[in-house]
Amino acid sequence: MAEEPCQCSDCQRFYKEHDRLIREFPTFKQQQELNWASIQSFRTLCTKVTDELQRELSERESNENITPDVKHISDIEISEALEELESVNAYLYSIEALMERIFDTKISKNFESKFKEVANELAPDPLNMDRLILNRLFHQTPDSPDKKNFN
Repeated sequence: MAEEPCQCSDCQRFYKEHDRLIREFPTFKQQQELNWASIQSFRTLCTKVTDELQRELSERESNENITPDVKHISDIEISEALEELESVNAYLYSIEALMERIFDTKISKNFESKFKEVANELAPDPLNMDRLILNRLFHQTPDSPDKKNFN
């Protein structure tokens, strides 16, 4: 018997996002580009926040007369956050190296249609009329184990 997917709100949000990314980027090349852009944007953001926190910590060390209003985050919290972000950045560099290997893989355009076909099976359009009718019927069934309509 297949295990039922988790129904918590976090998992439901993940499933929706997962399906949306498959629907909107249904080819091998689009998935490569999407994942590359995602890793790069995450790395850019983490690097920028790390730089800002390092600058703030540096300014605090050089200016001990900071008013309590400005010092709402402790130096220790900033230092701990910096350590965590540096680890995240190291992991992101590792992922980037792996992604470069994925970019070395080329799939013939003849097979991109297979990716689109499978994408439609994995993540059908939730606004497709047939799917809307099925969903409506499912949620009206009295013996349904879960009558919640997740958004």
